[in-house]
Amino acid sequence: MEQDRSPRCARCDSKECRDGKDCFSLAQEHAELYADGDIGRLHSAAAVIEAKHYDRKTRLGEIIEFAKHLGCERLGLAFCVGLAEEARVIEAILVKHFDVVSVCCKVCGIDKKQFDLPYVRQADRESMCNPAGQADLLNLAGSELNILCGLCVGHDAIFSMVSRAPVVTLIAKDRVLGHNPAAAIYSQYIRRQFGV
Repeated sequence: MEQDRSPRCARCDSKECRDGKDCFSLAQEHAELYADGDIGRLHSAAAVIEAKHYDRKTRLGEIIEFAKHLGCERLGLAFCVGLAEEARVIEAILVKHFDVVSVCCKVCGIDKKQFDLPYVRQADRESMCNPAGQADLLNLAGSELNILCGLCVGHDAIFSMVSRAPVVTLIAKDRVLGHNPAAAIYSQYIRRQFGV
């Protein structure tokens, strides 16, 4: 019977990889992944930002530095309509450094009925979220790095699949926890809901 080689690093207590252990004997193959021009360029920029700004800059500050290091001139901002005010503030900060194009999740106003999608509220009409359209519009606008601001779970995956530019997340949506999904892990009361 073949041994399961699926990674289960969250269960590991030692994390010897920090000291150079290659638990999967794939270090060379994985190193080759970074020889790709785009991946290597992004990885190098990410490493520079981590080393230079570790514990000193907010995530928004690091995104600005990351985009500058990459030489980006035009950034895309894909946001949830429920975070429109946050998007306005984010754009006001970003435009001090870049040309910013932004697109709301309800762009083009496609009715959920067209795809037989369930409504959130009792209404005659409800526009669906359009993450593929958001990415398409930013592709057409020529964004060089796209920033996610509160897209729904799953919609963020669709956006990332369609986006030609690399995608980073600034705000991960969590309606219950004020867009701080990590709070579910830090609170023993919430962890109990998950049986942990």
